[in-house]
Amino acid sequence: MINLKDKPFYLNDDQIKWVNDTKASLSLDEKIGQLFVIMKNIPGADEKQIQDTLDKTHQGGLRWFGGDKETTYKQNTTYQKLSKVPVLIAANCDTGGNGCVQGGTYVASAAECGAGDGIENAYHLGLVSGREASAIGCNWMFNPVVDVYKNWRNTIVNTRAFSSDPDKVIENARAFIKGVKDANPNMACAAKHFPGDGVEELDQHLTLGVNSLGVDEWEANFGKVYRTLINEGLESIMVGHIALPSMSKKLRPGIKDEEIMPATLAPELITDLLRDDMGFNGLVITDATHMVGLVAMMKRSDAIPRILSSGCDMILFANDYAEDVGYIKAALADGRLSEERIDDALTRILGMKAHLNLNKEEVLFPNTALMDKIGCEEHQSYAEQAADTCITLVKDTKHYLPIKPNEKKRVFLVYVGASPATKGYNGDPEKKVVVEELERAGFEVDCCPNFHELEVENGVNFFNMIKMMNTGTRKEFVEKHDFALIVINVKGYAQENWVRVRWSCNHSVELPWYNVEIPTIAMSLNYTNHLIDIPQIHTYINAYSPSRTHVRAAIEKIAGLSEFKGHAEDYVFCDRWDTRL
Repeated sequence: MINLKDKPFYLNDDQIKWVNDTKASLSLDEKIGQLFVIMKNIPGADEKQIQDTLDKTHQGGLRWFGGDKETTYKQNTTYQKLSKVPVLIAANCDTGGNGCVQGGTYVASAAECGAGDGIENAYHLGLVSGREASAIGCNWMFNPVVDVYKNWRNTIVNTRAFSSDPDKVIENARAFIKGVKDANPNMACAAKHFPGDGVEELDQHLTLGVNSLGVDEWEANFGKVYRTLINEGLESIMVGHIALPSMSKKLRPGIKDEEIMPATLAPELITDLLRDDMGFNGLVITDATHMVGLVAMMKRSDAIPRILSSGCDMILFANDYAEDVGYIKAALADGRLSEERIDDALTRILGMKAHLNLNKEEVLFPNTALMDKIGCEEHQSYAEQAADTCITLVKDTKHYLPIKPNEKKRVFLVYVGASPATKGYNGDPEKKVVVEELERAGFEVDCCPNFHELEVENGVNFFNMIKMMNTGTRKEFVEKHDFALIVINVKGYAQENWVRVRWSCNHSVELPWYNVEIPTIAMSLNYTNHLIDIPQIHTYINAYSPSRTHVRAAIEKIAGLSEFKGHAEDYVFCDRWDTRL
């Protein structure tokens, strides 16, 4: 029996009565519907469409992408108005309110927070995320990320992890959660991605994740993080499609390698470890169920019911909803899944809703005036504070900095963005921000050619490649430029396992041949591990974000108008000696 009076629910008798009465009022279809968080791909508040969706799914939770604040508020409150049972509406705010609504505030990434002193930036990240998500009707934060960054090759959690040190992860995660709760006590947090990402370099969107730590090492890192947060009342945990072979072998002696499953399908990791050993009484939700780390391991007809029988309470996204429900009903009929397990999951889901007071109208329908906080000056000031205190000078071994525009103003700018993913590419707006901010600081900018931009300007032709290979004479280049600045804004998602610097074409003029001709600085606006691809650069900065706030702050630090205050962890040197030179 689940004790709803215990942490993390802390329900009183009236709330428990609401849980039991609500549960008793639901049909089997409605009970199964409560197990799903359904994705709404197109934001909108059409009442008929939402009612039709609710009549079909009886969904317990909602996620969506896109939408301005007014549309999103109306959408989310319409779901609450029309649903028989209040809906858990989730936000994904890794870097601030920008994760849940257009115009939301980018505050900082987790890696950025970890680079600063103290935990104030993580607190502000939680505070702003909680305020802006609450303003549009969200009540569940799919954060914080509490992965411990143990492998510098891993780019799926590179900027999303606070640190490689579990104690620093705990401190920042705790601060984030406090910020969310100070913003809205009626919002739950979900720590992710149990049993822990950051040990290998693979992305569970593309393949099974494997946390290869031994049991003792896992306990000293990920186990320590989760046990601490569970003890402090963490309400929910998102389980990744990540295997933990050492623990599975400990808990299931004799288990064969081919029987080792991701945690989402592993009862020994969810029921035996997380529930029984670690004492987690709260809500367990899967990561997205379209990810290859799940779907390539087992037929969906078996995986969907096994998610539940393994101990997970909610399923993030359906493929075909009716088909997924059919898989659950078939498993109930043939005994692979018990009604008791459904009841157990449902109790926790409704217990969470009672814990968040979702049976109260003032909670379901927040005051529209709260939307004025979205993107407000106060929130923007927290972004400015994070940029000032966290941007990191990783190395400056030749002492090139500062570079003052009244002394050296002519900059050769090499901007390296992600390769275009569509024929609709028409330039990189974030490059324009870099140019504008350099000119604002007093520099004269000479932009290195970019093959993709040349094709936009001139069409596809042989001469673009010729231009990209022409460096000119060294004498002319040195006479024209005082220093070079390589700005790397490379990012990727669910397309490749390890995102690296990729120049816009082969034998490109962008390549850092100029490093030995003029002072050269490199600056990343995203990932922190780019020294692996440019180890010969003697001055390297992690600025963490391509936002104008961060670009401006970084350029001011380059120009000596502000000092660098962030700290680099050792992983940024990518386990190589030459990256330190």
